[in-house]
Amino acid sequence: MERNYAIDFIKFFAILAVVVIHTFPQDNQLGYFIIDNFSRFAVPFFFAASGYLFGLKVVSHPDSLEYYKRYITKILKIYASWLLFYFSYDLIAIFIKGENIQQYLQGFTAANLLYYGKGTSGYQLWFVIALAWSITVLYLFFRLRKIELLLAIALCLNIAGLFGQSYSLFYELPLPTRDAAFIGLFYSAAGFWFAYSGINRHFSKKTYLYLYFFFSALQAAEGYMLEKVLAASHGEYFLSTIFLTISLFLFAVNHPELGRRLGITKIGGNALGIYAIHVFFIDMIDIVVAKLGYEHATLNIWWNMADAFLVFTLSYAAYQLLQAAKIRLRG
Repeated sequence: MERNYAIDFIKFFAILAVVVIHTFPQDNQLGYFIIDNFSRFAVPFFFAASGYLFGLKVVSHPDSLEYYKRYITKILKIYASWLLFYFSYDLIAIFIKGENIQQYLQGFTAANLLYYGKGTSGYQLWFVIALAWSITVLYLFFRLRKIELLLAIALCLNIAGLFGQSYSLFYELPLPTRDAAFIGLFYSAAGFWFAYSGINRHFSKKTYLYLYFFFSALQAAEGYMLEKVLAASHGEYFLSTIFLTISLFLFAVNHPELGRRLGITKIGGNALGIYAIHVFFIDMIDIVVAKLGYEHATLNIWWNMADAFLVFTLSYAAYQLLQAAKIRLRG
């Protein structure tokens, strides 16, 4: 299987978008609304790319069960490692601040740890465990030869999940929807289906670019209508996110050479590592800013941009050091 450079190329912008979402304050109109809404393609694209690459491998692998076991073991090891990292970090922070550890430990329920990815300050880890569950369901339906059925079910769940987020103004779903069932499963299944069926839609790069900007604008318009006009609570994903993600993903699939030999493509290949560690550096920088008495700077758009760049750079550098240390330990 030839490498698709475009996926890693777009992953660079996706992980940068995640960092931007997490570093810009909610009361910053430019940062939280405009940039936030334009950045919401990131996690859905990660799910779609993971499902696609898993699909390419599992469909052609002589022993699909063995490949699934190796893949899911790798994902679960990543999840467990970073969960332990943030748990240890939280314990140190609680000890220094003299806070009540019992209250903290109340968040360690089976559902939070094994499904929702909650409980520690590493709130972003929900994606990793959601990916594990999504891939497991995908493999089950793959063995049953019911991928199209899964895709239809997952689409219905995804739309229903919007009523626990963006569309809660109309009807609020009485359960959390940032999880495998309502988000991860559909986008992973969509990516898997493109690998499984071999069906692609070939358009020019310019056409895909137009589609991306059109659906990005549509997503921002949805966010504006819901939040500013209808006064709904802030949402994460919208109906337009589906079309935005699929158009961007098809662009990557049909132009695999995009980004080849570019440094940002290499960085994009390390997106999961940056994703896992970046929340730690957000917290570290916030602590330093607070200690220096510069909290007011967080309302400045230039500081927000510098903060995002600093978090991104430190996260990538730290992950590279971790990988180098792992190689040395193995050697």
